[in-house]
Amino acid sequence: MTQPKPTPRLIRIHPRDNVAVVVGQGGLAAGERLDDGIELQATIPQGHKVALVALAEGDEVIRYGEVIGTAATPIPRGGHVNETNLHMPTPPALEDLPLATRPAPPAEPLEGYTFEGFRNADGSVGTKNVLGITTSVQCVAGTVDHVVQRIKRELLPGFPNVDDVVGLNHSYGCGVAINAPAAVVPIRTLKNLALNPNFGNEVMVIGLGCEKLQPSTLVEDRPVRVYENTEAADPEANVLSLQDESFVGFGEMIEGIMAMAERHLERLDRRRRETCPVSDLVVGMQCGGSDAFSGLTANPAVGFATDLIVRAGGSVMFSEVTEVRDAIHLLTPRAVDPEVGQALVDQMAWYDDYLSQGQADRSANTSPGNKKGGLSNIVEKALGSVIKSGNSPIVDVIGPGERLRKRGLTFAATPASDFICGTLQAAAGMNLQVFTTGRGTPYNLPMTPVIKVSSNSALGQRWHDLIDLDAGRIATGEASIEDLGWELFQLILEVASGRRRVAADRLGLSNDLVLFNPAPVT
Repeated sequence: MTQPKPTPRLIRIHPRDNVAVVVGQGGLAAGERLDDGIELQATIPQGHKVALVALAEGDEVIRYGEVIGTAATPIPRGGHVNETNLHMPTPPALEDLPLATRPAPPAEPLEGYTFEGFRNADGSVGTKNVLGITTSVQCVAGTVDHVVQRIKRELLPGFPNVDDVVGLNHSYGCGVAINAPAAVVPIRTLKNLALNPNFGNEVMVIGLGCEKLQPSTLVEDRPVRVYENTEAADPEANVLSLQDESFVGFGEMIEGIMAMAERHLERLDRRRRETCPVSDLVVGMQCGGSDAFSGLTANPAVGFATDLIVRAGGSVMFSEVTEVRDAIHLLTPRAVDPEVGQALVDQMAWYDDYLSQGQADRSANTSPGNKKGGLSNIVEKALGSVIKSGNSPIVDVIGPGERLRKRGLTFAATPASDFICGTLQAAAGMNLQVFTTGRGTPYNLPMTPVIKVSSNSALGQRWHDLIDLDAGRIATGEASIEDLGWELFQLILEVASGRRRVAADRLGLSNDLVLFNPAPVT
């Protein structure tokens, strides 16, 4: 018996929406008739938008119940709505936004959930046990890369409780206006990166010696112990400069770093996992290579998991200023008090000015891949991006490179660049990251597990060995947002406990750290 042809499926989020998103690999062909009688006027790829009503030029186009633009030309019912026939609206004005006007929805505390982590002397908890070697200047990056490989090959096998050795290389430290006001951003980022919980408080800095950013600056909150090439070398040393005159030749420099690293590895190797409450988790939420399904599947599931972590007393950060700016009017009401709401506004205003100085605006954010995946502009992208923050109250706002101050949901102001955002969230103190993607990316951080969640099942199946969780099942009706949110929450606990490795870690992938430096380069 011939099975009836399935009705083409669309997803409409809000009753006000006058567009809907096409579900199904391959999209829909011109002439197909939808279940409400709409006949498609053009072939519409998966993830792209169908006009549910005829739109005249200038009419508002609505998705998520919000205006994502106005029709640049008349669009027939059943027409393809995309970046070519959509004008972007102006961003929400930052004056007179509602601040702290939405009470937090009632939520029962979530109790009884734990993970196995590495507890640190400062009270933080690691999900990995990693030796981090910080650099004060890019000049020493090649040397650190060289010595990291030697440490992994010659020393690390003797310390089975240490997971990895990571060089924190960057392009800062000299040739920069180090006293410029904005230089505080890269400097505090580097200082706070070394304090990431996964490094176990074992700060180790390699410098050149003549750079503007002196190595001692990066450990100024603790005693500076300089390694010198003598028989009485300090076993607690945390700083080594290659230009130190006690070193003769490159070989002695490397042996000095190796000796210093061995002392740090000995202390890290004594760490053991112990049962910790979810309140010790610090999870960064990020998206990259987004598509139109990101705001329908992966990001809502992440938002559900965000609320679970907050209910359990844990900490969650969401970021990416340009992917928040056009939804800021939805976030300021969720601030826990007017001061936090104003801090959100201040970060948006600072970034508006930063982009203006560079003769750019937030529209530069949307990539060709975003558009191919159905996202017409940054407004639509932002409305789908902020869903990662769930429904919890926003308890704090931190600037780029600052450390987390409070448990709960925090907005960590960062650029939307995957690598810069990841670097800044790591500096803020995250011990695990969740990263959603619709187009796919091998992105990973060297010191922090990154759980990658696909927004559509086509990607999840094609990248079966790179994706950790497929949220595309929400779009096909195989699972609910709640189902996937709980599944992600459990996966976070498994990864944080070291019982499951994320795909990118199994494959040995990681990206370079990238500092955000809005200060002048001299």
